[in-house]
Amino acid sequence: MRVGIIGASFAKAAYLPALRHVPGAEVVALASARMESARGTAAEFGVPHAYDDWEAMLASHDFDLVCIATPTLLHEAQTLAAIAAGAHVLCEKPTAMDAGEAARMLAAAEAAGRVHMIDHELRFNPNRMHIAELISEGALGEIRHVDISNIGKSWTDPASRPSGDWWSLAEKGGGRLGANGSHQVDLLRWWLGEVAWVSGAAPVMVPDRLDPSTGEPWTATADDVAFFTLEMASGTVVQVFMSGVAAHGMGNATRIFGSEGTITLSNDDERLMFARGGEDFQDITVPDAGIWNVSVVALMQELASAIRDGRNPSRGATFADGLANQAVLDAVRLSGAERRWVQPEETLVGS
Repeated sequence: MRVGIIGASFAKAAYLPALRHVPGAEVVALASARMESARGTAAEFGVPHAYDDWEAMLASHDFDLVCIATPTLLHEAQTLAAIAAGAHVLCEKPTAMDAGEAARMLAAAEAAGRVHMIDHELRFNPNRMHIAELISEGALGEIRHVDISNIGKSWTDPASRPSGDWWSLAEKGGGRLGANGSHQVDLLRWWLGEVAWVSGAAPVMVPDRLDPSTGEPWTATADDVAFFTLEMASGTVVQVFMSGVAAHGMGNATRIFGSEGTITLSNDDERLMFARGGEDFQDITVPDAGIWNVSVVALMQELASAIRDGRNPSRGATFADGLANQAVLDAVRLSGAERRWVQPEETLVGS
């Protein structure tokens, strides 16, 4: 399986180490916006070809799989180009800038018969898989409400982000809603089914920024806080609050409340706790070597297996999930702009 990667930073942190555990996977080339970054990462992992032009990379090799880990603004164009070149595609989250782009990505992959996945690796995390099993088995009874909070401080200092940082620019697809909210929405849809109604917003709390190197002022346009309430088609009510601008980081906590039991999960220590009604909480944590590495390896192995077998992935988030997730994210933004409840389908009109 000949692999090409677009985007060196996340490739170095996750894709390349994971692909070492995929039999038959050969990373042929890597592209990055900066040649220095592309060459450095390629040299570290023994990748023979490095580019600072992703289009030139796609034109120079025949890939079985292209992995895309770039700013959201580039996802649609790079995905469509990779598919047109005959490759299967793994794309980073959030899927796209909006549901219209996500719909075109899905349509192109389906029309070409290509295997497609979004890198929602948490679906392969042992503890989150255990949660899915418990819900499916009915151990919690009827799921009535869910509470998720993700509170960090990394963006609190106005000088914490460099000028031009794409994560802080809405026009490039940055912001907490896409960075973390996309994961939360995907997990919620996986565990609980589809989203019926959305209410929320994604504001910019600290727009006035200073470049940490030069001290020059600049303006952040992407949300550093995002929050939403979901009413699932099943009737379950979900509340999610995410912030990168708190004075103290409080981590990511998930609490799932059913008619017969409760689950809590903390990202800080990955402890999964479960209690049936009237009983004390018990530690049911599944041993894990790390929230990201085991999950990305398992995702890559499933993706490679699907490509070899000529089938759709049996696990993980496909572009269809990416589109459904994107519709929910778009609905949060629409809700914030118009101050009303929104159905995700509204964002698909004209897509």
